[in-house]
Amino acid sequence: MTSSEKAKSEPLIDLQRLVVSVRRRRRLWLSTALLGLILGGLVAAFLPSPPTAVAQILVVHPDDSPTDSGTLMRTDVAVLQTTKIATEALKKLNSTQAPEEFLKDYEGLGLTNNVLQLTVKAKSKDEALARAQALSDAFITEYIARNQAAAAAQQKALLDQRNQAQNELTPIEAAIVTEEAKNRNANPAQLERLYARRAELNSKISDYDGRAQEAGIGTPKVAAGTQIVDAPRILPRSLLKTLATDMGIGLALGLLAGLGLAAVTSVVKDRPVLRREISRHLGASVIAQLPKPLRFSRGSRAATRRRRVAATLVRAVRQGNGPVSLLDLGARQVTAALAVDMARELAETGPVSLVDDLPKANLRELAGEGPVRVLDRGDAPVAAGERRIGVGSVEPGTAWTDLEFLGKETILVVRTGHANTEWLHTVARQLADRRIPIIGVVVVDPDPRDHTDGTLWDGLHTALRGRAGVVRERPTPKPVEMFPREKKIGRRHPTPYKRAGELDNADQPTKRFAPVSPDNAEAL
Repeated sequence: MTSSEKAKSEPLIDLQRLVVSVRRRRRLWLSTALLGLILGGLVAAFLPSPPTAVAQILVVHPDDSPTDSGTLMRTDVAVLQTTKIATEALKKLNSTQAPEEFLKDYEGLGLTNNVLQLTVKAKSKDEALARAQALSDAFITEYIARNQAAAAAQQKALLDQRNQAQNELTPIEAAIVTEEAKNRNANPAQLERLYARRAELNSKISDYDGRAQEAGIGTPKVAAGTQIVDAPRILPRSLLKTLATDMGIGLALGLLAGLGLAAVTSVVKDRPVLRREISRHLGASVIAQLPKPLRFSRGSRAATRRRRVAATLVRAVRQGNGPVSLLDLGARQVTAALAVDMARELAETGPVSLVDDLPKANLRELAGEGPVRVLDRGDAPVAAGERRIGVGSVEPGTAWTDLEFLGKETILVVRTGHANTEWLHTVARQLADRRIPIIGVVVVDPDPRDHTDGTLWDGLHTALRGRAGVVRERPTPKPVEMFPREKKIGRRHPTPYKRAGELDNADQPTKRFAPVSPDNAEAL
């Protein structure tokens, strides 16, 4: 599979890697959650909510019906939250506050189809009670006035219809009197029509009078029924309840912010945390792993695990003859302790020395008094039968040309999530340029739930089962002498014939050049 095909097959966001990265950054989102919890408690303690007054108003609707779905009450709530009601309430309070600002301090809620709850906030309890009372009075006054105006308008319209019918009835009465005065010359059909029209107009006039009276009667019912049924009172406030609520809200917001920040940073920083990613980017297999060392304790369990890993590395190192280096990437103390354990393991079969090129790590103190010698780079040549382990670093700022003096082969000790993908590629490329094969990778602080395979199966030279230090050159094929009989008798052929597959398909010898380094640049 080519690199382009691999790029196409890889997802844009690896969910497994994202989950592992977020889990590894639990300090971040736990810290933000704790910070939100503390801030919520501080807000509840030092910024308490202002006093709140509550009042309930019974609202009688002239057109109320059992089938109403709350439309009339929603209309009343919308009217309550208008600048007209706010202005009337501020006038009753003799306040100079802007109505638009006052609207932010109160709200209405329809509890039922006829009960309206009013909630008002203020700086003090007395002010909250006064504001609630003023708003209730302003709403009731406006509501009754609005219903009275509607009833008066309806009554006036009915009375106008009645007066129009009476004006139409007057000429009908006069025409009836005129026809009746003719006695025998009167037209019976005409009289019948006039009588019917008079009866119709009298019925309309009577109906308009009744409806006008009903319209006038409906307004007193609304005015008498709409009233404050629950006087304004201050809501009781529990400090513990407020503290728990604010702290819970702060905890949730802090946790969400921390998780989001951890997810974003894990995608942006692009730091591999899975074994399969580390092995793929370094081009070497993961052969061992070690947990994160505890900062304030040195338990025997961690030392036992480290010695077990050191024994595994020693078995891999014994396959070669030259010096081997142990290079650190984000786990300096673990690398130093692991090198000392390897040296002690190898010291049982022969002399061993450590070449200390690891900054900020005292290998002499870790090695102590024993069979393991600790040398500086270039102190003494390698004695016969002596095994050397070079300890260095591949952190940013590393002198790459010095790695050749630490060992012909290397073992990388990499801490998960420490270096980004670009730096892992840089390490792999620099080691390959200096012909330093990677025997394997020791992963430090892996995720406990990481079950990915860290072995590369597509290359023999990168897996632990193979070795890249020894490169065998193919022997140069000898040319085959053609037609010896013709050569003896002196015949000449313009083009000598060859047997198929003997010379053309043979591999040509490969010329190998040493890489250019600062040490031999002047000689070139």
